[in-house]
Amino acid sequence: MDTLSYKTKSVNKESADKKWLVVDVENLVLGRAASEVAKLLRGKHKPAYTPHSDTGDYVVVLNADKIRLTGTKATTKTYIRHTGYPGGQRTLTADEVMDKKPTRVFESAVKGMLPKNKLGRAIYKNMHVYAGTEHAHEAQKPTKVEL
Repeated sequence: MDTLSYKTKSVNKESADKKWLVVDVENLVLGRAASEVAKLLRGKHKPAYTPHSDTGDYVVVLNADKIRLTGTKATTKTYIRHTGYPGGQRTLTADEVMDKKPTRVFESAVKGMLPKNKLGRAIYKNMHVYAGTEHAHEAQKPTKVEL
C-alpha cells in the first residue's frame, strides 16, 4: 500500500492558483450576491480549499450602485460608525450610504461574511468594487462569472 497517496495536500498562498474574476451585481439581492462573492474570495469553490490560507481569487465587482435591497431595508437598515470622540456615534440608513458612497453597502456586506482575523483582512483586500461598469483591471484579463 502506497501511503504517500493518502497525504493531505495543504495549499499555501504561494502555491494557490489565483485567478481574476469579474462579477456584475446589477439587479441582484445584496445578501445573496455578497455571500457568493465572499465564497469566491475565500476559495471555497475550489477543490484545493485550505481554511488557514488565502487560496481564493481576486474579484472585481461591477455595478455595486445598482444592487437591490428587499423589503424596507433601504430605509430601516442602519450603518453605525464612531468618530472616536465621546458621543461621536453616527448612524446612516442604507439609502443615505448609497447616496454618499454607493460601493460601501456591498463592501460592508462582504466584509461581514469574512473571518474576523488577519486572514479575513488579507482576503478582503482581494476584492475591488466599482459603482459602474468601468474598472482598472483589464490588464489582468479577468474572466466573467455569473451568480
